[in-house]
This record gives sequence, structure tokens and C-alpha cells, in this order.
Amino acid sequence: MDVEWVRLEMDLTGYKPPPPAAELEATMVRVVTMADLGDNDESRHRLFALNRECSADIPGRGPFHTWDQYRELRLEVPWFDPHAVSIAVDNEDWVGMASFTAHPGREDGYLFSEMTGVVRRWRRRGLATALKAHNIGLARRSGLNMMRTVQHPGNTAMITLNRRLGFVEASWEYP
Repeated sequence: MDVEWVRLEMDLTGYKPPPPAAELEATMVRVVTMADLGDNDESRHRLFALNRECSADIPGRGPFHTWDQYRELRLEVPWFDPHAVSIAVDNEDWVGMASFTAHPGREDGYLFSEMTGVVRRWRRRGLATALKAHNIGLARRSGLNMMRTVQHPGNTAMITLNRRLGFVEASWEYP
């Protein structure tokens, strides 16, 4: 059965970041980019493990990629940019992520919000919002003004978060 994905977009020119959640401010979690941490083999394996764990609860996700598939489809592609991958770090543990890709070569150049996820024990503290807001801040420096994303209709928490940040319903074609 085909799923009608929820298509959302945001004009980045008027974006105002939300204040950090009190629950998050009381922690020692920091949000940095993968470039800050070092785009090396160890970091790429950690990103793979984090993405796999965070993706486990996405409705309709199905089996996650193998390491070789992930490397080929997500890391060794021209659009992978370690400056566009935000990582939430608690001491040395990677506990959340958000990533986006740039698609400037088209007439309607845009950024695509790929993945935002938090490991289960860190959920409901404002971390996903902080990660997404951090990534939107990074995206605003790209020179492109439109950010798009798609969600499975059963992923109501992420749809709600995106709308709260300023994403609105859109009708563009998902590749």
C-alpha cells in the first residue's frame, strides 16, 4: 500500500529560533557538527550507529541499511557535508542527530532536512528541537532560502515539531 507522505517546507528568511527547553539547558549536552568532531572513519561509524538507533522507531522505516549500504548511499555521495550534520553529545556519547543536504543546481534550489532523531533515553527533553533549530541556523548560511522535508504520516511527533518550527504544508514532488 502506498503512503501519502507529508510534504513540508519553510522559507528560511524569516526563521526565528525557539528558546532552548529548560530540561535541556539543565544538562551538559552540547550540539556540534560532524566537521567539528572530525569527519573520519571512526566518526562515520558512530554516525551510522546513531542514525540506525534513532531510525528504529520511524513508522514505515523498514530495515536499516547495512554499513556498506549506508556508506555508499549517505556518506560517499557528493551532497554529504559534515558541516550539515549536527550531533548532540553528552560527555562522549552521541545522543541525537540532525542532517540536511543542499540541492542548489535546480531552478528552485533548496535544502532538504534529511534526518532528525534522538536516542530513546534522551527523548522528551527538547533535544530534537535544539538539533533541528541548530541545523536550520546552519542552513540559513547556505545562500538557499527554502528547506523541505517529508514525513511518514504516522510520525506525528516530528510533523508537530516541524510545524512548530515554521514548516508548512507543501505540494512539491518528492523525488
